[in-house]
Amino acid sequence: MKETDLKHLRETIRIARQSRDAGNHPFGAILVGPEGEVLLRSGNSYLADKGVGHAELNVAREASRRFAPEFLAKCTLYTSVEPCCMCAGACYWAGIGAVVYGMTEKRLAVLTGDNPENLTLDLPCETVFAAGQRPVTTRGPFAEIEDEVAAGHSGFWR
Repeated sequence: MKETDLKHLRETIRIARQSRDAGNHPFGAILVGPEGEVLLRSGNSYLADKGVGHAELNVAREASRRFAPEFLAKCTLYTSVEPCCMCAGACYWAGIGAVVYGMTEKRLAVLTGDNPENLTLDLPCETVFAAGQRPVTTRGPFAEIEDEVAAGHSGFWR
C-alpha cells in the first residue's frame, strides 16, 4: 500500500505545482476509487474562490455530486498536505472513507507563517474525524515525501 500511496501523493504534488503555476496556492488533491482508478482531481482555486478554494474541498464537493455515499465510503482522497478542518469536514460530509496526506498542517504552518492567505489552524484532521459518527481512516504524513511537498511551497508564502 505504501508504494501506491506515494505514487498517488506524487500526483497531488504535480497538481499542486500546476496550481501554483496558474497563480493559485500550491495544493493538489485526487479521489481514488476502490479499484485504484483516479476519479477526480483538483488543484487549489484561490483566484476564483479565495479562502475556500482548497483542493480537498473542491474534490469532496464534486465527489458528493457525482457519487453515492456508499461508493465514496470505499474511496480515498489523497492530498499533498493534511486537510484543514474545513476540508476534513467536507471529506466527512461527502462520505469519503479514507484520507491520505503527504505533509502535516503543522509543517505547513512553518512554511506559511502568518501569511493572511493561509492562516493555518492547529487542528489535526484526525481530531475532526474522531468527532464524527462514522469512521474516516487516515494515513500520513510520509517522511519520504514531505520535502517534495514542502519544495512546492518554497518562496511562495513570503
